[in-house]
Amino acid sequence: MSIISPATATPLTVLTEEEEMFRGAVRDFAEEKVRPLSHEMDEKGALDTSLIPQCFELGLMGIEVPEGLGGAGGSFFLAVLAVEALSRVDPAVAILVDVQNTLVNNCLLRWASDEQKSRYLPKLASEWVGAYALSEPGAGSDAFGLETRAERRGDTWVLNGRKLWITNGAEASLYVVFANADPSQGYKGITAFIVERGFKGFSVGKKENKLGIRASSTTELILDGCEVPAANVLGEPGKGYKVSIETLNEGRIGIGAQMIGVAGGALAAATGYAKERRQFGKPIADFQGVQFQLAQAATELEAARLMVYNAARLKDAGQAFTQQAAMAKLFSSQVAERVTSLCVELLGGYGYTKEYPVEKYYRDAKIGTIYEGTSNMQLQTIAKLLLK
Repeated sequence: MSIISPATATPLTVLTEEEEMFRGAVRDFAEEKVRPLSHEMDEKGALDTSLIPQCFELGLMGIEVPEGLGGAGGSFFLAVLAVEALSRVDPAVAILVDVQNTLVNNCLLRWASDEQKSRYLPKLASEWVGAYALSEPGAGSDAFGLETRAERRGDTWVLNGRKLWITNGAEASLYVVFANADPSQGYKGITAFIVERGFKGFSVGKKENKLGIRASSTTELILDGCEVPAANVLGEPGKGYKVSIETLNEGRIGIGAQMIGVAGGALAAATGYAKERRQFGKPIADFQGVQFQLAQAATELEAARLMVYNAARLKDAGQAFTQQAAMAKLFSSQVAERVTSLCVELLGGYGYTKEYPVEKYYRDAKIGTIYEGTSNMQLQTIAKLLLK
């Protein structure tokens, strides 16, 4: 695995001036606008709606969308930097931006027709939140075991079924929905559709009450004779499996960015606490046992960051990155669990209370091993490519 950016031949953690400025702007936004709301959003289990238009105004919802279509015309790496920076403060806000960029926008940029791009990308870059609807009650890791059906009726497709665990479900105006149009063909019958919230037969169902990233909406979608124009097929009929696989390969890098952000935020909080908390007449940061634990955590976090950045740089350079994306998601989610757990312990009793932020980081970290492909699924991907 290369640890040198193929595009610049410089260390991966060295950012260009544009990247540094962009990251700084996102960090400022996170600290000034998101952090004051984070605790309340977590308690209520809902995103403060005032943050959504601010994300659009800052250009965070259309980072890779071309300028001609209303976006920022940036790189995938910039999206990764944004997700990491937001996750240091609140990964529930970060996943709003992550799904929009690495899944929905990326999916349309790669697979949509020119007409679909001109119709939807300007809205996604300026006002519409997007969601990605693949999972179902019986189709999690077995993502292609879809029960949702699509039937062609003239110029309309009719969708019937339920989707589950849909991030951004409550806020979205556009959904990339996967359904099987020809079950006799197995996964080769799966087709992707662009579904608007206002389409007949479409509704948003139950919102989940979650352990972590609580402010991020995770909902059920109900497709009860949902009528979708034939012009809204994304890609080609029967190619939905390919659309989903290739999009999720990119999305996993985004989850990696979320996890290094979570770990980084927790470690910063614990380090600051260790410098101030005094026991036996001196700051606990003066004790070698504490120093070594912080050093180990920082080392693992840096390794995870290099893996995430490397995968993103490879993607932007047009090189193969599937294995690196799986490794980055796997390792960064493991590191996030270890680091956030340590940070709770370093704060002792205070770390177990909601008065300090580390317990939230600990809860928020767990999802990294689950969504957009469990750790076991990442290991399967890595092994498959390793042995190929």
